[in-house]
Amino acid sequence: MPDSDKQPLRYEAVEYRVDPGQEALRVDLFLTGRLEKMSRSRIRQCADAGLLTVDGKAVKVNHKVKPGELVDLEIPRFHEQTTLEPEAMDLDIRYEDEELLVLVKPAGLVVHPGSGNWTGTLVHGLMHHLPGTTTRALGEALDPERLGLVHRLDKDTSGLMVVAKTASAAEHLSRQFAERSTERLYEAIAWGEFEDPEGSVEGDIGRHPRQRQVYAVVEDGEGGKPALTHYRVLANLGYVAHIELKLQTGRTHQIRVHMAHIGHPLFGDPTYGGDRIVKGTVFTKYRRFVENNLATLPRQALHAKTLGFTHPATGERMRFAAEAPPDFRAVLERWERYAGLLKGGNNQQEDA
Repeated sequence: MPDSDKQPLRYEAVEYRVDPGQEALRVDLFLTGRLEKMSRSRIRQCADAGLLTVDGKAVKVNHKVKPGELVDLEIPRFHEQTTLEPEAMDLDIRYEDEELLVLVKPAGLVVHPGSGNWTGTLVHGLMHHLPGTTTRALGEALDPERLGLVHRLDKDTSGLMVVAKTASAAEHLSRQFAERSTERLYEAIAWGEFEDPEGSVEGDIGRHPRQRQVYAVVEDGEGGKPALTHYRVLANLGYVAHIELKLQTGRTHQIRVHMAHIGHPLFGDPTYGGDRIVKGTVFTKYRRFVENNLATLPRQALHAKTLGFTHPATGERMRFAAEAPPDFRAVLERWERYAGLLKGGNNQQEDA
């Protein structure tokens, strides 16, 4: 186990039911295939401390899992990883009062601390901006690792977020998200033109059965959660489309997974197949055009542009809008010009 001066603050528990078709496999290999950034040596340390069990019994890493077994692993989290310190950060705050604030998260900013991101997250910036938040409001306390965050955006997704400043506001806003009474609109650039001007994608989202670090639409009974995404085409632009999306549910990677599932991965998305040429010609200039756009926007082209909710104290309905960041707009404008060239009969886009 780690040095004795690194006392565990708490444990993170993970649980997996072995699939019916799983062949005999060492439990450490079984787990490393499902836990991103979890090494076999770390799993062995946990097993040696009795923190790895199968069907409730402690096992060593050479135990071979069998179909139907329940594998549980408790992972210690240590003080040096979980002690949060405020960090000065340039937050793009669009509204703030005693109960909440609304900000625009830039692409590249991680929301919560976690494995590989113990500093520099939005939580650290909020701690600096809101000193004493965890003890304000007549003794109400906010979880210091969430600090009023009632929803989240992926690291490389930009856009609007609301942050509660009191525990009562956090509870009220969380209930709105759970009851789907909030308004959330996104805009994206997706590969491929859409035949219908609008539509919906419905499908349970869960861990990918083989690539456990990503998500996928899964069949009933495979551990997924119901998810529904509505889309509207703003413009078909040759080999991509500018679309607007409305979330009916809020699953991890929901928009990215659903769009990839129907054959329209988001432009630039490295996880779900959007960071390559999905649609288009074989011309060299077109390939360079796409590569230049991917270099400008080396992430999923997804932006949370509209956020609406009811103020937890006043009952006022509030609605905010934020323009997509410059890299998104630059790539969108290039595709708009490209679509114009296609309509004019020229499908060899000039270098962008």
